[in-house]
Amino acid sequence: MRFSVFTASTPEWTPAEAAHELAAQGWDGVEWRVTDQEDAARPGFWAGNRATWPLETLEESLPEIDRITRGAGLDYSGVGAYVPSADRDNVERVLAATATLGAGRVRITMPKLGSAPYPELFAKTRDDLAWAAERAATHGVTGLVELHHGTIAASASAALRLVDGLDPERVAVIHDVGNLVIEGHEDHTAAFELLGPYLAHVHVKNVAWRPVGTRPDGSTAWAADWAPLREGQADIGAYLTALRDVGYDGWVTVEDFSTALPLAERTRDNLAYLRSLAG
Repeated sequence: MRFSVFTASTPEWTPAEAAHELAAQGWDGVEWRVTDQEDAARPGFWAGNRATWPLETLEESLPEIDRITRGAGLDYSGVGAYVPSADRDNVERVLAATATLGAGRVRITMPKLGSAPYPELFAKTRDDLAWAAERAATHGVTGLVELHHGTIAASASAALRLVDGLDPERVAVIHDVGNLVIEGHEDHTAAFELLGPYLAHVHVKNVAWRPVGTRPDGSTAWAADWAPLREGQADIGAYLTALRDVGYDGWVTVEDFSTALPLAERTRDNLAYLRSLAG
C-alpha cells in the first residue's frame, strides 16, 4: 500500500508548504482538493483552505500543480474534486485535468439524499456515470464514486448498484472507513468482495459518536464527531488487514479532520501509525 494525504485536511498550508511538509515526513503522494470555496478569516477545512486549487482556474493552474507535486518527489493518489455527477461540463474538465496531470483518478460527487425521490436520483446519476465512463475512457482516467453519508452512495451495496455493469477501469469506488461510521457500514471484507474490481481507492479517517444532550422524550441524543485515527470507533488496523486479505495494494489516502494535534504533528503521527499497522 501507498499512503497519501487529501489536502482538505491540511487547510493551514499552501500547496507548496503541503507538498514540502508531506514529502519531508515520508508520504508517498498527495490528493489535491479542487473546488471553488468561500473565503474565511482563518483557514478551515471547508472554507479558506489554503491547500485548495480553485476549479474556476483549474486549467491554468495545472503546470503549477505538477511543478509543486513532482518537484517535491510526490505522486498523485488522485484528484479530490467536488463536481456533481450531473454537472457534465465540469466533470469533463476535471477528467481532462486529471489526464493532463497523470493523476489517474478523480472523485465525482454523488447527489445528496432528499434533493429528489431516490429512484429519480438513482436513474439520473446512473445515466450521468455511464456518460462519465465514456468520457473517462477517452481521457484514459477513472472517475470515482465515494462512499459518503447523506448521499445516494452511502454504502458499498448502494455504490455497486450505481456502477455495476460499467467499465471498472473508467468508473469505480472510493471506500471510506470514516464515513461508514456515520452511515452505510457493512462488514468490510464482504464489502470489498462485493465491490471486486470496482474497489479502486481508499480514504481513511475516524469518527466517534458522542452524547450531545437529551431528546424531548428523555432519551440521549448523539452526534458524530471527527476523531484522531487512533481514537475513533473504526478499527483502522482491522480495516487495513481486511484490505490486504482481499489483495488490495493501492492508495490509502488520509483525510483527518480532527484537531486535537497541530497539523504537522497530526500528519506525521498518522503516517507512523499507518505504517506500523501495514507492517
